[in-house]
Amino acid sequence: MRLSAMGDVAMTVPVLRAFVKQYPTVKLTVISRPFFKPFFEGIPNLEFFAFDEKKRHKGFFGLLRLFRDIKKLKVDAFADLHNVLRSKVVSLLFALSGKKRATVDKGREGKKELTRAENKIFKQLPTMFERHAKVFEEIGFPVNLSHPEFPKKAVLSAEITDVVGENYQKLIGIAPFAQYDSKVYPLDLMQEVIAKLAENKDHTILLFGGGKKEIEILDSFSEPFKNVINVAGKIKFQQELKLISNLQVMLSMDSGNAHIAAMLGVKVITLWGATHPYAGFLPFNQNPENALVSDRNVYPKLPTSVYGNKVTEGYEEAMRTISPKKIVKKIQNLL
Repeated sequence: MRLSAMGDVAMTVPVLRAFVKQYPTVKLTVISRPFFKPFFEGIPNLEFFAFDEKKRHKGFFGLLRLFRDIKKLKVDAFADLHNVLRSKVVSLLFALSGKKRATVDKGREGKKELTRAENKIFKQLPTMFERHAKVFEEIGFPVNLSHPEFPKKAVLSAEITDVVGENYQKLIGIAPFAQYDSKVYPLDLMQEVIAKLAENKDHTILLFGGGKKEIEILDSFSEPFKNVINVAGKIKFQQELKLISNLQVMLSMDSGNAHIAAMLGVKVITLWGATHPYAGFLPFNQNPENALVSDRNVYPKLPTSVYGNKVTEGYEEAMRTISPKKIVKKIQNLL
């Protein structure tokens, strides 16, 4: 399996957990960037193969080397859960060598109908988890996702407790950023959410993000409160995963952090701007009522984008229709 972006990778994990439980004698090998290896640790019968995109597996001849490297593992079938040019090339090479293969259908036509301004077809599309399961079904391994299992909460190491303290009670995670601005809740409103949650001293609020600019903003959010901690840049990615597994709830945009929390069995509240859960990206095993969407009565063209990379004029403030009060109430209900 060939995987790439963080959210894409995290969305495969619940499906793979279900797979190994239902087919305990089948060995899985996941092909992805080395950065994502921690996602798959602890999953039985699963090995991780590091895709070296900068050297060994770079370019067309690199893909031929990748194919030969994987072939040495005596692969019987190839499941392409990414459906991009590189994964298609490797998939085709396996097909030519007589192996079973299947590629995920990303449902591009349905997504186009959902996001277009005119003649919009506003309906729930298959989730990415259903699409991934379909790939395994096509190579002879139907996967039932209705009884998910999640890893146990991780034990927090000294490096983590040095940052968050040892006397925390209810841990609330907040990941206020996303790849595109159209998916980011207005920061002044997010400050209101944080301030309201911080009033309860039983709450320890952890802020997640990355990059210098984001860390500076998160520092400004946490500075006024003793029980609000910016963990961005203070712990390694693997430690961050362990910390997320201990959250009572995660508040996230339509972003990778939502899918990471969900794959670890954490309750997730998601906020949606230009995008919408109907496109199939609601985090795994989450209640649809915990997806707070911008008001379509005020902004009837929503959703205007599948991934948030398209901005519609006049829709920049759509997320202001989700009130901080509603978000805080939703979090408090889940606690």
